[in-house]
Amino acid sequence: MLLKLKVKMIFMPKKKLFFVVLTTLFTLLTLNVKAADQDFQFHGFAAQGIIDVDGSDFVNDDGSLSPKLTELGINGSYQLTSNFRLAGQIVYLNGGNRYEEGIRVDYALLDWSAYESENWQVNVYLGRFKNNHWLYSSSRDIPFARPSIIIPQSVYFDGFRDIAVGGDGAAIKISHSDDNYGNFDFNVSYGTSQISDKQAEIILSKFAQGSVKQDSDVQASIYWQPAFSSWRFGVSYLDSIFSYQANDNGDLFFDGDFDFQFYTMNALYEGETWEFSGEVYQEHFTTTGFYHPLYFKAPVGEGMYIQSRYKVSNDLTLLARYESFYSDRDDKEGKKLEQETGGLVPAYFGYHKDSTLGLSYDFSSNLRLRLEYHWFQGAGRLTPVVLPNPRINSNESWQLWAIQLMYWF
Repeated sequence: MLLKLKVKMIFMPKKKLFFVVLTTLFTLLTLNVKAADQDFQFHGFAAQGIIDVDGSDFVNDDGSLSPKLTELGINGSYQLTSNFRLAGQIVYLNGGNRYEEGIRVDYALLDWSAYESENWQVNVYLGRFKNNHWLYSSSRDIPFARPSIIIPQSVYFDGFRDIAVGGDGAAIKISHSDDNYGNFDFNVSYGTSQISDKQAEIILSKFAQGSVKQDSDVQASIYWQPAFSSWRFGVSYLDSIFSYQANDNGDLFFDGDFDFQFYTMNALYEGETWEFSGEVYQEHFTTTGFYHPLYFKAPVGEGMYIQSRYKVSNDLTLLARYESFYSDRDDKEGKKLEQETGGLVPAYFGYHKDSTLGLSYDFSSNLRLRLEYHWFQGAGRLTPVVLPNPRINSNESWQLWAIQLMYWF
């Protein structure tokens, strides 16, 4: 999935000051509106931490302790009528090499409650809608709502974060509740995301001088929660098409097309003290051109994670997780990848495995501290993806620890 986000949502440095000022004014304004208008809902969050990576460029190139674990966000909604609602979220992120630093609009939409009855609810979303198709896709943008600081990269690869959060277009959600069969949610969406030069560099490498365009993105998902059950099950489908137009002035690459298909199955159990979750997926990634006018490759990748959280007390929660990803299920050890590149790309770039332990502690109802440690094998989820950097990422095994304090209101 070679992406790019020329997002007027991720602003250039000269524009940052303007948007910081704008955000501040918006905050002051909405605080006043909130006090006067019950139809307005306003929330925000701030999270800051430190992260240390030993053996990869996951955050920075020199491997030093980094404060690049910053997330600031403001979101709000306004009920225009009984059937129409406006909603949006602006965030500032700094995650080092994981994604582009800066301000972006995660979503800005019109929510139309098109139909409602005792058992049915139909909502239509227009604008920059939010991705509701994967288990944690709708909560990954809010620090305290997701299960960990670094969520499973096998599914929620940070290099694709800005495209995966949502898209510009339309989405529909149909919900049905039945006392005998349980609750059903059906989601379908169609949209695109623009891709910035920095995002293209993160995914393709700095040697890609051309432009990347997302031509289409179609997604659908179905979720089912059995009646009176703590379990929830889901399946989803994604088909996203991208194109690359080479730059005539010294570009190392050629015009190319990419088709990315992503199929997932997931399950979630939420009990009084225990929570279990997991997702398995298969991806079909077809590349035509790009490396050479006659180039064609269509590997089938696969991945999964299983996760458990245990609530020790009202304040303390423990987490354990294991995940894996293979870019080609017929080359799980990456030997073919190394052979095809003449040894320039080591075999361990063909896979990614991560074992994680973590904990979170709530000092109050809106102040949380999270700590976690990761043991990685492989470099299959490091950026850049198209032209990996084995000079910096010279270790098959590497570790990461992070600590983050988060506040929300």
